[in-house]
Amino acid sequence: MDTFLPPYLRDLNDKQLEAVLHEGAPLLILAGAGSGKTRVITTKITYLIDQKRMEPASILAVTFTNKAAGEMLQRVASIVPQASGLMIRTFHSFGAWLLRRNTHLLEMNPRFTIYNDEDSEALLKSVFGNFSRRELKHYARLIAKAKNYALEPDDDLSRVSREEKFRSIYASYQRALEKMGNVDFGDLILRTVRLLKENSEVRTRIHQRFQVILVDEYQDSNVAQFELLKQLFSPERYICVVGDDDQSIYRFRGAEVKNILKFPEQFPGTEIIRLEQNYRSTKNILEVASSVVNRNRGRLGKTLFTTLPGGRKPVLAWLPDYKSEVEYCARLLSDGRFSETAILYRTNAQSREFEIFFSRQNIPYRIVGTITFYEREEVKDTLSLLNLIFNPRDEIAFRRIINKPSRGIGKASIGEILRYANKTGGDLLRASKEVSGELSGKAQSGVEKFLSLIEEFRLNLESEPLGVSIHRLIVNSGLLEYHLEQDEVAGTQKVKNLEELVNAAAEYPGGMEGLAQFLDDAELDRSRASREEGGSDSSPRVTLITMHNTKGLEFERVIITGLEEGLFPGFGSETDEESLEEERRIFYVSITRAKRELYLTTCRMRRLWGKTHLFKPSRFLAEIPQEYLEEEEWDADYYGDEEDGFLPGTNVYHDEYGQGVVCKRWYNGSETSVLVRFESGYTGRFIPRFSGLERVG
Repeated sequence: MDTFLPPYLRDLNDKQLEAVLHEGAPLLILAGAGSGKTRVITTKITYLIDQKRMEPASILAVTFTNKAAGEMLQRVASIVPQASGLMIRTFHSFGAWLLRRNTHLLEMNPRFTIYNDEDSEALLKSVFGNFSRRELKHYARLIAKAKNYALEPDDDLSRVSREEKFRSIYASYQRALEKMGNVDFGDLILRTVRLLKENSEVRTRIHQRFQVILVDEYQDSNVAQFELLKQLFSPERYICVVGDDDQSIYRFRGAEVKNILKFPEQFPGTEIIRLEQNYRSTKNILEVASSVVNRNRGRLGKTLFTTLPGGRKPVLAWLPDYKSEVEYCARLLSDGRFSETAILYRTNAQSREFEIFFSRQNIPYRIVGTITFYEREEVKDTLSLLNLIFNPRDEIAFRRIINKPSRGIGKASIGEILRYANKTGGDLLRASKEVSGELSGKAQSGVEKFLSLIEEFRLNLESEPLGVSIHRLIVNSGLLEYHLEQDEVAGTQKVKNLEELVNAAAEYPGGMEGLAQFLDDAELDRSRASREEGGSDSSPRVTLITMHNTKGLEFERVIITGLEEGLFPGFGSETDEESLEEERRIFYVSITRAKRELYLTTCRMRRLWGKTHLFKPSRFLAEIPQEYLEEEEWDADYYGDEEDGFLPGTNVYHDEYGQGVVCKRWYNGSETSVLVRFESGYTGRFIPRFSGLERVG
C-alpha cells in the first residue's frame, strides 16, 4: 500500500480503494454481505472533502435510516471536522427539507405535519365514516403502495389495485390531506419529485448545490425514490450508489430490486466495482450462502471470499417436530453463549414456542421487532399535542388529544368545533376559541383551559430550550399524571418513556424552527426504529428475530429455523419466480449473519391452525451441496406409546425397502415416529401407524 496515502486509505483492500478513488462516470458499487460497504462510502466522502477539496455542502449522501445517517456523519467528522456542512439524510428527510423551503411554490402549508400509517387510517375514517377498520387499513396500504410507485390518483393504478372505487377513494383521501395542509410519507417523495420536475429554477438550484450524490443501500429503494434520484442527477454531476442486489428483501415495503439491476441502463456509462471480500464469516458459511443465491437469475453476480479460516461446517438438523426444534435450540444454548446467538424465523408467529419454552427453562431472550418507541401511546399523545400546536389544522391530532386526559369535552362539542373549522379555513384552535362560548359549562371550561395551555407553551417556546417547554406541557396538560396512574395500575413504564421523549427534544433548539425539526425527525424515525425487548437491560440474552429484521446485524452463532416448504419458502411463492428469488435472497441474508457457526433446522411436522401437518424440507436445502453440511438426526427427550412395539433395535420389514432395524424413536406431538436403517443401505423416517412397517423376528 502506498505510504503517501492518507492513513484512512491505507487499510482498504484493492477494490475498496478503487471505489473510494473513482471519479467521473456513474459508479455502482456492488457490495457483498460483510464486505465493508459502510466504511467505503464514509471513506469516499472523507476523501472528497480532505483530498479533492470539495465543499461539504456540495455533497448529498442518502441512506435509509436517520440512525445510519447520524453514524455516517459522525465517522466522517471524526477525520475531517470541517464536514459539518455535509448533508446526509434519508430520502424522506431530504424531501421534508426541500419541501419546507419551497411550500409557496406548491401551495402547501409551511407548517405541515407528516402523517404515518395510523394517521392515514384516521384521515380515511374521517372521510369514509362507514368503512370498517379492515377497509381503512386496506386502502391506507394501497394508497401508500401507489405513492411508492410514484402514482397519483389520475394515473393508471392497475399495478396497485383493480378495484373500481380505489381511484375515487385515493383522490378523496388526497384532497382531505391537502385541505388540512399535511403530507404523508409518500408525499415527501412524490411532491418533491413534482417540485423538481415542474420548477426548473428549483431543479437548477439543487443541481448547482450538489456536485456529488451518494446513495447507500440502493437495493432498498422504490420506484418513487428512483424518480427522485433521476431529478437530482444531471450529467455534469457525479453519482455513486452502493448496494447488494442479493440483499434486496423488502419488496413488501415497495423496494424494487430492478432499480439496482438496471442502474447501468438508466445511467449510461456506469462502471461497476464489486466488493467481494467478506470480513465477517468463515469460508464454510460463505460456500453455503453462495450455493443458494447463485440459483437466482435476477442478479448482477459476484462471489464472496474470505481469508478467514474455514471453521466448522454448517449443521443441518433433521427434527421430528416444532417442539423438538425448540429443545434442540435450548440444548445448543446450554453452553451459556446467549448474547452470541440469534435464532431466526420467517414469521413472527414462530417465536411463541421459543418464548414459552425459554421462559420455563430460564433461558434469557430478547425479541427484536416489538413495538417501537414512537408508537407507544404516551409518546403519540405528546406528539399529537405538539403537532396540533405546530399546525392548528391537524384534525387527526386534534381528535386524539382535545379530550385526553378527559376535560369534559364530549363528541357533540368536538363536532361543533370541527364544523365551524370546516367553514372558516380549518384552524381548529381558532375555531375552538370562537365556539367555546356556545358550549356547555363543563365543555367550555375544558376548551378554555386547553387553549390557555397552548398559549402558555407558545409564549415560552421562543425564550427557553425545547426540552423545558415540552416537559412543562406534559405536566400542565395532565398527560404526566394520566400516564403515571396507568403505570401504577399496570406496572408499565410510560412515565419513563415521556422522560425519554423530553431527553430527545433537549437536543433541538428552541422556537418554532426547533419544534419543526424535532417533529420531522420523530415522525421519520417513528416508521422505522424498532425497540428491543428488555429496554436498557444489557444482561446476556439470546436474540429471537425474524429473517427480515436481522439484516444489518451479525452474530457469532446463528440458528435458522423452520426450513420447510410452505413456511420457507412460503405458500404461493413456489409458483411466482420473483417471490421465490426474494425468498432465496432472504435465506442468503440470514446465512450471512453468522460469523463462526451456522445451524439449519427442518421439521417433519408442524402445527397450522391448531392441526398437525406433515411438511417437506425446504427446497433451498436441496440447493446446498451435501459436502458443505454436517447432518444431524436428533430426537427429543420424550417418547410415544411403547406398547406399539417399535422400540430401537426392533427388526422390521417394509414391502418397498425390505429388511431393516429401528435406530431411533420419538413422539412428534401426536404420533410415534421411527428412524429405520434397511439392509439395502437406505435410511428413512416413518410413522408406524401409517407406513406399512411390520415387526419381524
